[in-house]
Amino acid sequence: MMKQRKIRLTSVSEAKEFVRDASECDFDINVFYNRVVIDAKSILGVLSLDLRNALTVEYDGENAEFESFLEGHSVSDRHAVA
Repeated sequence: MMKQRKIRLTSVSEAKEFVRDASECDFDINVFYNRVVIDAKSILGVLSLDLRNALTVEYDGENAEFESFLEGHSVSDRHAVA
Protein backbone atom coordinates (compact mmCIF):
# COMPACT_ATOMS: atom_id res chain seq x y z
CA MET A 1 0.00 0.00 0.00
CA MET A 2 1.36 3.43 -0.99
CA LYS A 3 1.99 5.83 1.87
CA GLN A 4 2.13 9.61 1.63
CA ARG A 5 3.55 12.17 4.03
CA LYS A 6 3.90 15.93 3.77
CA ILE A 7 7.24 17.17 5.03
CA ARG A 8 9.29 20.33 5.10
CA LEU A 9 13.06 20.40 4.72
CA THR A 10 14.37 23.69 6.08
CA SER A 11 18.03 23.44 5.14
CA VAL A 12 20.48 21.83 2.76
CA SER A 13 21.76 19.63 5.60
CA GLU A 14 18.22 18.31 6.22
CA ALA A 15 17.88 17.62 2.49
CA LYS A 16 21.16 15.67 2.55
CA GLU A 17 19.98 13.67 5.58
CA PHE A 18 16.66 12.95 3.83
CA VAL A 19 18.43 11.65 0.70
CA ARG A 20 20.86 9.59 2.81
CA ASP A 21 18.00 7.95 4.73
CA ALA A 22 16.00 7.40 1.52
CA SER A 23 19.03 5.78 -0.13
CA GLU A 24 19.14 3.17 2.64
CA CYS A 25 15.64 1.97 1.68
CA ASP A 26 15.14 -0.94 -0.72
CA PHE A 27 11.95 0.51 -2.23
CA ASP A 28 11.11 3.46 -4.48
CA ILE A 29 10.50 6.85 -2.89
CA ASN A 30 9.20 9.84 -4.84
CA VAL A 31 8.94 13.48 -3.85
CA PHE A 32 6.17 15.61 -5.36
CA TYR A 33 6.09 19.38 -5.54
CA ASN A 34 3.49 21.00 -7.78
CA ARG A 35 3.70 18.90 -10.96
CA VAL A 36 7.30 17.83 -10.49
CA VAL A 37 8.19 14.29 -9.40
CA ILE A 38 11.71 13.64 -8.11
CA ASP A 39 13.45 10.44 -7.05
CA ALA A 40 14.07 10.93 -3.31
CA LYS A 41 17.42 9.17 -3.63
CA SER A 42 18.76 11.92 -5.92
CA ILE A 43 20.54 14.72 -4.05
CA LEU A 44 20.53 16.96 -7.13
CA GLY A 45 16.83 16.34 -7.66
CA VAL A 46 15.88 17.09 -4.06
CA LEU A 47 18.07 20.21 -3.94
CA SER A 48 16.42 21.46 -7.14
CA LEU A 49 13.09 21.70 -5.32
CA ASP A 50 11.89 24.81 -3.50
CA LEU A 51 12.65 23.82 0.08
CA ARG A 52 10.59 26.73 1.45
CA ASN A 53 7.39 24.80 0.72
CA ALA A 54 5.96 21.50 1.89
CA LEU A 55 6.85 18.43 -0.17
CA THR A 56 4.79 15.27 -0.56
CA VAL A 57 6.75 12.04 -0.10
CA GLU A 58 5.24 8.85 -1.51
CA TYR A 59 6.67 5.41 -0.79
CA ASP A 60 5.68 1.77 -0.66
CA GLY A 61 7.73 0.01 1.97
CA GLU A 62 8.88 0.11 5.56
CA ASN A 63 12.08 1.44 7.07
CA ALA A 64 12.01 2.62 10.69
CA GLU A 65 14.84 5.16 10.35
CA PHE A 66 13.34 6.73 7.21
CA GLU A 67 9.84 6.89 8.69
CA SER A 68 11.25 8.43 11.87
CA PHE A 69 12.88 11.15 9.75
CA LEU A 70 9.56 11.79 8.00
CA GLU A 71 7.75 11.99 11.33
CA GLY A 72 10.22 14.56 12.62
CA HIS A 73 9.76 16.76 9.54
CA SER A 74 6.04 16.30 8.89
CA VAL A 75 3.69 19.23 8.48
CA SER A 76 -0.04 19.27 8.95
CA ASP A 77 -2.28 19.96 5.95
CA ARG A 78 -3.15 23.44 7.22
CA HIS A 79 0.55 24.37 7.23
CA ALA A 80 1.38 22.57 4.00
CA VAL A 81 1.05 25.65 1.78
CA ALA A 82 3.22 28.61 2.59
